Amino acid sequence: MKVVARDRLILALDLPSAVDAERLMDQVQDQVTFVKVGLELYTAAGPDIVQRLLKRGKRVFLDLKFLDIEETVRRATERVAAMGVEFLTVHANRKALAAAVKGRGDSALKLLAVTVLTNFDSHDLREMGIQHTVQELVTARALLAAEMGCDGVVASGEEPGVLRPKVGPRFVIVTPGVRPAGEDVDDHARSTTPTQTIAAGADYLVIGRPIRAAADPAAAAAAVLSEMQAAFDARA
Repeated sequence: MKVVARDRLILALDLPSAVDAERLMDQVQDQVTFVKVGLELYTAAGPDIVQRLLKRGKRVFLDLKFLDIEETVRRATERVAAMGVEFLTVHANRKALAAAVKGRGDSALKLLAVTVLTNFDSHDLREMGIQHTVQELVTARALLAAEMGCDGVVASGEEPGVLRPKVGPRFVIVTPGVRPAGEDVDDHARSTTPTQTIAAGADYLVIGRPIRAAADPAAAAAAVLSEMQAAFDARA
C-alpha cells in the first residue's frame, strides 16, 4: 500500500500559547494533518488545546514523556486515552511502560517509548553512568517496549536502520529532530534529513522549527512533504 507523506508528517507545536498554536494551524491549513503537543504548549494551554485541535480534524500526538510511580502513570494514561489522541510518549522504563499499557486498556491510543533523547550523545550517557553506546541503549529500550506491549518508539534518524530488523515491520518508529538539508540542527545531536530518515526505516517524522519559523509555513510544509513523498516512494 502506498504511503502518503501527509499522513506521516507530524508538526511539532512547541509554542507558548493556544493563540500561537491556532495561528500556526491557520497558516499551514491542510498541509498538516498530524500535530504534536509537547510540554510547553500543554503546560500553557492544557487539555483544552488538545480538544481544539481534534475539533479541527487534526490527529494529535501528546508528547508528555510519562515517568512516575505505576499508579500515577496508569491513571494519567487513562485520562489521555479518554481524550481521543493518537500517540502518547512514555519513558522506556519497565514499570512505567507496564502501567501505561494497563492504563490505555482497549482504547485506540498508541504508546510510544522514549528511547534516548535526540540531544543526547555518548558523552551524555557516560555522565549519567551509562556505559552503553547510544545505539545499544536505543536498541535495548526498543526491545523492552515491544516486550511490554507498546506500539512503537521515539528514536533519532540514526537508529531506524538498526531497529527495524530487530522489531519488525509493524512496530512504529517516530523520529524527531529531522531537518531538511542545509537547515540548522539546533539542539539535536543526532539530526538527519527527511530522505535519510525515511530511507533508514522511520514511519513518522516530527518536524517543528523548519516549518514554524518559516516566512511561509504552508510552503515550508509543502516542501517537506514533497521530499518525504519521494523518499517513501523510493523506499517502496
